[in-house]
Amino acid sequence: MTTNVKGTPIVKGLGFDSFGLGANACTVDIDEEQDKILRIRPFHFDEHQTPEELNAWKLEARGKTFEPGFKTLISPLSLCYKKRVYSKNRIPYPMRRVDWDPNGERHPETRGTSGYERISWDEAAQIVAGEIKRMHDEYSPEAILCEIDGHGETKVVHAAHGCITQLLDLCGGFTLQARQPDSWEGWYWGAKHVWGMDPLGQQNQQNNVIKDISEHGDAVLFWGCDPETTPLGWGGYMASRLCYWFTELGIKQIHISPDVNYTNAVHADKWIPVLPNTDAALQLAIAYTWIKEGTYDQAYLDTHAVGFENFRHYVLGGEDGVPKTPKWAERICGVPSYTIKALARYWAAHAVSIAHCNGGSFIRSCFAHEPARLEVALLGMQGVGKPGANQFKFMEWTLFGIPTLDPLPPSVHIPSLGAAYRGYVTGTKASFIPKTMIPEAIMNPPVQWYGHIAAGFPREDQFDGPYTFPPEGGSRIHMVWSDSPCWETCWNGGFKMQDALRHESIECVVVQHPWMENDTLFADIILPSNTKFETEDIGTDCDSGQWNVVFYERQAIQPIGESKSDKEVVAEVARALEQYGGVYEGMLDKYLGGKTDDEWIKVGFETSGVPEDLTFEEFKERQYYAFPTREDWKDIPAGIRQFHDDPEGHPLRTPSGKLEYYSTTLSHYFPDDRERGPIPHWIDEGAGHQERQYLERGRKYPFLLVSNHPHFRVHAQHDDVTWFREIETCKVTGPDGYKYEPVWVNPVDAGKLGLSTGDVVKVYNERGAVLGGVIVTERIMPGAVYQDHGARCDTVVLGEGGLDRGGANNLIAPTATTSKNAHGEVTSGFLVNIEKVDVFALAEQYPEAFGRDYEPDCGLVATAR
Repeated sequence: MTTNVKGTPIVKGLGFDSFGLGANACTVDIDEEQDKILRIRPFHFDEHQTPEELNAWKLEARGKTFEPGFKTLISPLSLCYKKRVYSKNRIPYPMRRVDWDPNGERHPETRGTSGYERISWDEAAQIVAGEIKRMHDEYSPEAILCEIDGHGETKVVHAAHGCITQLLDLCGGFTLQARQPDSWEGWYWGAKHVWGMDPLGQQNQQNNVIKDISEHGDAVLFWGCDPETTPLGWGGYMASRLCYWFTELGIKQIHISPDVNYTNAVHADKWIPVLPNTDAALQLAIAYTWIKEGTYDQAYLDTHAVGFENFRHYVLGGEDGVPKTPKWAERICGVPSYTIKALARYWAAHAVSIAHCNGGSFIRSCFAHEPARLEVALLGMQGVGKPGANQFKFMEWTLFGIPTLDPLPPSVHIPSLGAAYRGYVTGTKASFIPKTMIPEAIMNPPVQWYGHIAAGFPREDQFDGPYTFPPEGGSRIHMVWSDSPCWETCWNGGFKMQDALRHESIECVVVQHPWMENDTLFADIILPSNTKFETEDIGTDCDSGQWNVVFYERQAIQPIGESKSDKEVVAEVARALEQYGGVYEGMLDKYLGGKTDDEWIKVGFETSGVPEDLTFEEFKERQYYAFPTREDWKDIPAGIRQFHDDPEGHPLRTPSGKLEYYSTTLSHYFPDDRERGPIPHWIDEGAGHQERQYLERGRKYPFLLVSNHPHFRVHAQHDDVTWFREIETCKVTGPDGYKYEPVWVNPVDAGKLGLSTGDVVKVYNERGAVLGGVIVTERIMPGAVYQDHGARCDTVVLGEGGLDRGGANNLIAPTATTSKNAHGEVTSGFLVNIEKVDVFALAEQYPEAFGRDYEPDCGLVATAR
């Protein structure tokens, strides 16, 4: 922190991963004066601790040095966040849908189109409490669905996501919308069965991998990986700096993706364009080349793997009569056969690691378990764990508090604030539904699945079940309470979710949120929550890659309008419930846990792992404590070197302890599953998906859509930031002045379709259409179009077959999950068509939708409904 700036410096964590157990990031200093945020700027680790006290680390390799720096490497997503605080889209006060009467007609069919009227907090809390009581009396606790997961601000005592569950668990239970392994779907459903890496399926032993690559690596494959974009809301620009470091060392960076993403544009030595969701064909052709040319490590496989001969038999065509040659792959994935062979030969002759940042068509499409499995299979064929050859990530370096996930020198401790966390609980009496199955569970119960479908569960959980909702003798869903209202723009089949929210069985929808956007527009009761600038709290930063920090978050400004923190919102309902007595008696104190906010902050401080000689008062005065680097960090074995050197002494978490090219557990539990069999395969189509260009449906919808994590948002957050919307590549200004979500089209395809930069197109399939503004560019390969996910919904026609002006393409994503027994999301790499539209003709056809309160600098405003 510096002292030569105007205003009072306040420390805040501006990571946007939502849960406050200890995974925040992007620590900043905020300068505040007279109840106004003046600026947001980097936080300095060395304000109260010296480099010596921090045990500042260095990477030294090939005559060069890399150091972490002493200020946080925060991104524009954090620096601009005050623009969201003061957004014209903020919800100013509690509201009720005008044609929803809790004592009369409820009109579920008009959700999403009705207007709202202002009500008091007392009235709002009384209505919500009355609906909870009615659900309990007329149905059962599981009739209330809690949507409390998702991305957003990271709070602890004020719990941006999940404090609803604290209350409803005390009231007797609820139905939990289970948090999917959303950014890790393919790894979770596929890779775990090859190498058993819990909790997510990605390599969970990454200690010193960056040091190892720096010393021994020849190349890194960036497989659908964009460190200049995806980590920005989770950890800042350390990932970007590492890419520059690799270049400085002469380590080649090879990008395999349909698009020239932001990292590819700056850092790539080679771009290999591959059609979305066809990576499995490319991978099989690489394996074929190695097998035919004898350039894989058979000796390693003999001691480190089981079932390789089954895999080899399939690759050579022994199972289906189709050898997986580079020529076979070329027609599927669009990569020339000579490029496939060149990549295979380079990889076989060099020390190569693979990097990821989650997301994209590689891991969030139909059958995504197959490229995830095949990647591990390829790594195994080249002796994964040897010097310079591992898989690693550019983000989430302390996820779930796991110290081995950090590929950089680790701190002595990963602080956790779980003891003070007042948010998400799984519930002692809760039922649950996988998030991807919510629309079906609402409209067509019962639904059935295997596993708890939640990020972090072990591999074996995928065979648990089957589970059914509603449970035997239980109620279907009749009420939804959400504090993460972005289902329709962040998950698959969003138009179907719009139908579900308007279904006759849903009697009440409650949303608490700071902004009037997305699912909030389907609420019957809207409760305005506030941002972390308006609360006092405690937080951590464990994902910067520099030092782990615990910090005290002073309140920066007074609550805007009539907003309250999420905890305070739920407390209002708890207070209102007490009038009913019985189980609700004393509910407010039970919910608050018998402590003030400051007492909960102190609980977090005392259990976070800070030194015993640091008092709570000193901590609040200094505002932070940074944990030093481990003294012995250089001695920690790199990656899975121990498995490489001694597979018997350091086995994997698979049934055999080795790499499993044939999964006996998949074969045993799901013997008839043709979409996820015991051996990794190329899957043309399945019961729920026909998303290949060469199949019948591809004639009607000939393009594969790339829908990545957005560069100017964190999922559905930040779309109203005025500074971003000024950037030419953030939005495309249409002829009507509306800022449309960009659609990248290759010049070859644009020529065939008669498209030019600035045109407005609809991107569509049988599930509906979304609009976008064309950018003609060679940054996307022919046969694919690119539009980021997470744009705010501005729906013109609701429900399946509908039309959205905002460009929220999750609305037209498949409704079917990853595959038959893998219930993940499918939100990229699916088939669409595109065509130019006349926005003025659409405005005449839909005058009300095109006439909503809209300002180009920030988009839809709160008065749009």
